Parts: sequence; structure tokens; C-alpha cells
Amino acid sequence: MEAAVAFEMPATDARGRLLGFVEEMAAGLGHPRRRENALVYVRGLVEHGGRKSLQPTLFRLGGDAAEYESLQQFLADSPWDPTLLIRACAERVAPELAACAWIVDDTGIPKDGKHSPGVKRQYSGTLGKIGNCQIAVSVHALGERGSLPLGWALYLPEEWCADPERRARAKIPAELEFRTKPQLARALALQAAGWEIPSAPVLADSAYGDDSDFRGALEEDGLEYLVAVSPNLGAFGPETSFAVPEGTGRGRPPRVARPDRKPESVRALALRLPEQAWQRLSCRTTPAGEQVVSRFALVRVAAAHPVLHDHEPPRQEWLVVEWPAGEEAPCDYWLSNLPPDTPPERLARLARLRWAVELDYRQLKGELGLDHYEGRSYLGFHHHCALVTCAHAFLTLERLCPKALRPA
Repeated sequence: MEAAVAFEMPATDARGRLLGFVEEMAAGLGHPRRRENALVYVRGLVEHGGRKSLQPTLFRLGGDAAEYESLQQFLADSPWDPTLLIRACAERVAPELAACAWIVDDTGIPKDGKHSPGVKRQYSGTLGKIGNCQIAVSVHALGERGSLPLGWALYLPEEWCADPERRARAKIPAELEFRTKPQLARALALQAAGWEIPSAPVLADSAYGDDSDFRGALEEDGLEYLVAVSPNLGAFGPETSFAVPEGTGRGRPPRVARPDRKPESVRALALRLPEQAWQRLSCRTTPAGEQVVSRFALVRVAAAHPVLHDHEPPRQEWLVVEWPAGEEAPCDYWLSNLPPDTPPERLARLARLRWAVELDYRQLKGELGLDHYEGRSYLGFHHHCALVTCAHAFLTLERLCPKALRPA
């Protein structure tokens, strides 16, 4: 994938293309005034540097107090569905990306105070520590030519969901219940799978991959995945046999197949693989076109469920292990439900793609102000994310095929 690059919009032709793009994408928002506000907001995100919160953005565009009030209402309270805008952008841009993966991740947004929806002292991988922040879960389509967010969901900690006063202040919908980050990610991926865009394997780090319910839900939804897992995750090796035990003649006869051995950690399983199980595979291509090669082992295993007796025998899937030359032990592990005949190099390359989402977050924050929303409305947060996605979609299409944005 190409690295994220800065975009500039000095030309009036480009501004005209932006106008046409936003009008097309915002067609489903209803009232014409909403489309006008969407254009103003996206223009502010795309055309100007500096902080992208509402007041300074509108000031740079020459707006007045009346326009500020209208834009503030559009962002925080207007009942338009942000998913409609994101879907329109996805169906317009995703085919140009030739997506090879959908990446699930979350990003932290530092905050002061305690009134922004979902804010609390919590661990953020973005911060690398515990801090006062919001956490946004997202799914991104990644292709050789670029990437695009497919959905956003603000994570609401349990104490937020259980506090009627805070919910009312942030205008959190009454029907919204607590959901874990993997549950939010699953819902976003399933939602995107129903759109007119090409699907692709879901990639995620071990915070998601270790969750057996998350993996099982993706499988149930008909989605392929390749997700990182922790070294201590339990699995049954390829030599494991499953059989239904003989009955004792009393009570109901057994119906669930049992393994003939205990599960072991994927690390222990990898360490006992024979030398011939390891192969050198190209796992990525540098911007200069050079192939990066590492050592991988690919084994068919069955992940151990937390309560095996409550489940059917675990199905077989790929365990992908990377053990770079010179290292004392394997460094990374992934599970994947891709078909048994998947080429080894494809598995290795998918395993090393997830990092690309960091480029997305960097551009979405650094250039488009994803983390600059200062409102305290739950809906407003998602409106802001949708409009940032629209700006990102335009800039991606502008870079890939500007002629496609020009009027006929």
C-alpha cells in the first residue's frame, strides 16, 4: 500500500470537484440545507490547515454567527444517519482501491474533563498508556492503491451505559446497550458486508483475535479473517483426533466429539514444529519495490474454546507463525479461517498488512482533524467521523483518478 501523503487544494478546479463529490455523497441526507452544511464542513477539513474544530474552521472560511449556529445544529443534533454518508463514500471509492483486506482497529482520542461521550481513564494503544480519552473502533478497506474507513463506533464503557444522567447529557440513544470493542467491530464489518463493495478478509490485532466469540461471529457472518493471537492461546495440533466417547448405558448417550489430548499454547506448538515446517516467504513489498522476506510456518489447528464441552468440536483453521532468522523464538502468531488451499505467501502478506491502518489514523488525525471534535453529543461524534471519512474519500479519489471527479 502507498504511504499516506499530504493533499493540497489550491486550484478552483479541485474545489469544483469537491463540490460535486460532496453533493453526490450527501444526496441521502435529506434536506438541501444538510447537503450545504456538509459541503461547508468538508471544505473546512480539506482546504485549510490548523485546528479542525467547528469555530476556527468556519472562521477560516469566512462564516458568520448564523452559519455557525446552523453548522453546530447540523453536526450535533440533526437526525441524519452518518452511516448513509459513509456507505455512499465506500460504494463510490472502494472499487477503485481493489481492497485486499478489511482492517479492524481502534484509536484513542485524548480529552480533558469527563463530559465527552465515552471518555474515561482507560488504556489506549494510541497513547501507549492509560489516559483520559475516548476510544473509537473502526473498520478500513485496504488496497494496493489506498485505503478508506468503512465505519466508526464510539466505545462506551460500562459505567457510561449505566449512568442515566451522563447518557442524557450526551444524548446517547436509549436503546444503546454496552458492547465490547470486538462486538462493535463485528457489527461494523457485518454492516459493510451488506453494501455494494468487494469484501475482503478481516485483519485485527490480538485484542480482537484472542476473543473466540469475535472469531466465531465473523465465521458465522460468512467473513474471512486473519487475526493476531497471543502466544498463550490454546489450540489442538494437527495430530489431534476427535471422537464421540462410548456411552455408559446410563442417561443420554454422548454426542459431542472429544479430543484425544489436551490443548497446548500456540507458542508451544510452534516450538516443536520440525525444521522443514518453516519456509521463507515474501511478506511485503517496500515502496522501492523490494521484497521483504521472513520465516513462517503454516499449520492447520483447532483453536480451543474456553468451555469445550459446550461446543461442537472446534473446526480447523490456519495457524500462521513468524519466526525471523536470528530470533530466539517465534515473534508473532495469527489464526485464519481462509480456505485450506490458500497460497502460503498470501497468508504471510495478509499477516503483515494490519500496520497500514496506522497510516490511516495518522492522516485522519493530522490532516483531517478526526480527533478535533469538541462537541459532547454522541451523534455529533459520529457525524464528525462520517464527514472526515467523506473528506478522506474525496482526497483518495482525487489522488487515484481525478478525471473521475470531473463533470462530463
